[in-house]
Amino acid sequence: MRHDHLISANQLTREDIEAVLDRAADIAENPAAFREQQAGSVLALCFFEPSTRTKMSFDTAMKRLGGDTTDMGSVESSSVKKGESLADTVRVIQGYADAIVLRHPSEGAAKMASEFADVPIVNAGDGAGQHPSQTLLDLFTIRENAGLDDLTIGIMGDLKYGRTVHSLASALTNFDARQHFISPESLRLPRSVRFDLHEEGAQVREHTDLDEVLSELDVLYVTRIQRERFPDENEYHKVAGEYQIDLDTLDAASDDLTVMHPLPRVDEIAPEIDETAYATYFEQAHNGVPVRMALLDSLLTHE
Repeated sequence: MRHDHLISANQLTREDIEAVLDRAADIAENPAAFREQQAGSVLALCFFEPSTRTKMSFDTAMKRLGGDTTDMGSVESSSVKKGESLADTVRVIQGYADAIVLRHPSEGAAKMASEFADVPIVNAGDGAGQHPSQTLLDLFTIRENAGLDDLTIGIMGDLKYGRTVHSLASALTNFDARQHFISPESLRLPRSVRFDLHEEGAQVREHTDLDEVLSELDVLYVTRIQRERFPDENEYHKVAGEYQIDLDTLDAASDDLTVMHPLPRVDEIAPEIDETAYATYFEQAHNGVPVRMALLDSLLTHE
C-alpha cells in the first residue's frame, strides 16, 4: 500500500490490491508468524453507525497482530452527543491511537476526516459511498474461489445505496472482469458510479432479471435492500423482497457458481443455500480478519 489513508477503492491499483491479498494469504497460512507484527500499536474504532463484522474483525485483526484497540463507543455515550464536530473528534482521537477506523452515516465523511488526521484513516463505510476494506476481503474471497481474471460476476440487489457494490465495482476494473448488475430500475447504480466505470473501460451490463445472465456467472454477489438508506419508507416497501434466491432460483447456475453476500442478510438468500457448495458468505466474513490484518500491517509500516 502506497497510501497514508484508505478512503475509497478508486485509489487502489492492481498492484496495491495484490500486495494486500498476497500478505493476507501469508497471514491465513501462518498467523503465528504475524502475532507480534504491530506490538505496541493502538487502533481506534470510531463507529457512528452500527456494525458487527467490520468492527469485530478490525478489533480481532489488530489484536492478532499484537496490537490493541480503543473504542469510541456509541455516539450516545461520546462527546458527539454534546455537539463535537467530526474534525475535532478525529483531532482528539489521533492522540490516543496509531490509526483510526471510521464508519459514518455521511458520504464523504472519511475523506473529510483524513484532511485533519496525522495518522492513517480507514473508511469503514461512509453512508452510501464506499467501503474499501470490505472490497479487499471480497476480492480475496473471489480470488480464492473463482480467480480475478477472466471473471464473470453478477452483482444483485441494492446498487443505488450499496457502498460495498460501489467499491467492489470500482476495484474490479483493475482485472479482466465482466460485470453484470441486476436490480430494480429504482435501485440502479448511480449515474456517477456508472460514469466512473465506463471511464475505466469496465465491461458493464445492467439487467432487471437474474435469469438473463445467471448461467454465465462465476460469482453472484447478493446484497440487502437497505431500508435505513431510503428517504421514503413507501419506496422501500415497493422493492423489499423483490430479489431473493433459493435452490430453485439457482437451477440454471453453473455447478461452480460462488454465491457471496457482505452480510447482514434479511431474506435475500434462503437458508437452504447455506449448506450447499455455492455458499461462500460465511467464509467471506471470516476472511475479514486476515485481510484486515494485512491492510493494517501495510498502513502502519508504510509498505
